Amino acid sequence: MADVLISGLHKRYGAYHAVKGIDLAIADGEFTVLVGPSGCGKSTLLRMIAGLEDISDGQIAIGGEVVNDMRPRDRDVAMVFQDYALYPHMKVAENIGFGLRARKMPAPEIEARVGRAAAMLGITPLLGRYPRQLSGGQRQRVAIGRAIVRNPRIFLFDEPLSNLDAQLREEMRGEIKRLHQGIKTTMIYVTHDQIEAMTLADRIVLMRDGIIEQTGAPLDLFEKPASRFVAGFLGSPQMSFVPGTLVRREEGEVVRLAGPVDGLPLPVGRLPVDAPDGMPVLVGIRPEHMSRAGTSAPAPGHVRIDAEIELLQPTGSRSFATLRLGGTPVLAELQAHDVSRPGERIPLDINLNRASLFDAATEKAL
Repeated sequence: MADVLISGLHKRYGAYHAVKGIDLAIADGEFTVLVGPSGCGKSTLLRMIAGLEDISDGQIAIGGEVVNDMRPRDRDVAMVFQDYALYPHMKVAENIGFGLRARKMPAPEIEARVGRAAAMLGITPLLGRYPRQLSGGQRQRVAIGRAIVRNPRIFLFDEPLSNLDAQLREEMRGEIKRLHQGIKTTMIYVTHDQIEAMTLADRIVLMRDGIIEQTGAPLDLFEKPASRFVAGFLGSPQMSFVPGTLVRREEGEVVRLAGPVDGLPLPVGRLPVDAPDGMPVLVGIRPEHMSRAGTSAPAPGHVRIDAEIELLQPTGSRSFATLRLGGTPVLAELQAHDVSRPGERIPLDINLNRASLFDAATEKAL
């Protein structure tokens, strides 16, 4: 196993600056997920760690050894790709052991390693089949098995589940999570899927336009986003953002919303002392923190308004209602069997203890 230290890393393709001065330390044995929208630089960063892309500037060290000029085969990393990259004319056992044969490893050792990897991934009955005889999920297990047998210092995954259907993706997420718990090797995983990032990672590295927007434990990013971008990227359905104006009063700070509920004060508390009165802000509220109000008085830190349902989206275990708050569409989570209908006005309870507040100009968290 090994740690990874990335310092001042840049990647340029002519005039296009894909990765812009990344600094990142990945601990030995950590499962780090690089996540972000398409084109943010996450796959480019992974490929530079693997040695498949040249470095324009900066440094990568693996296990304390600088690898900038080291060939991919000498870095002792194993990479699992999106498209499986299996040899169609080789059986599963041959595919898994191919890299070991290329290194002239003795046949008995190859057979033992292939057997252990196959047992770990539950594909022992498939060792005699060809890739064309396998499902997508089985092929991905074979690709992972080919990486496992090498016993590398680091595993690299480049969107390995994006070709699978929803049920198989969920199944394979569990397999990869169990794999990491079993072998405890450093893993770096690239995805654009925030659900994969939240469920797999010890630590998330959220990228945007070639830089790191925020890094930390999944729940830290979810509950304490550093910017509107982070808050909007993580969470499904995503957070709603309502524009308002900061108003400072003797009894405490409030945010006044525009639109049909003009004048509704939303207490937010714990604002920076230098935030000026009249400052434009964005109030971020997740669907699970807005629900149909009951008959009792609002709890401390909660407010209640009446709002009209514009759209209702049942999902089975719950329903999501689109309403308007301060003239802005927001998404609230209702009970699965709520009998509300579009056009109906309902009492809406908003838990402001869990709301986020952002500077409307910079979109940074306050």
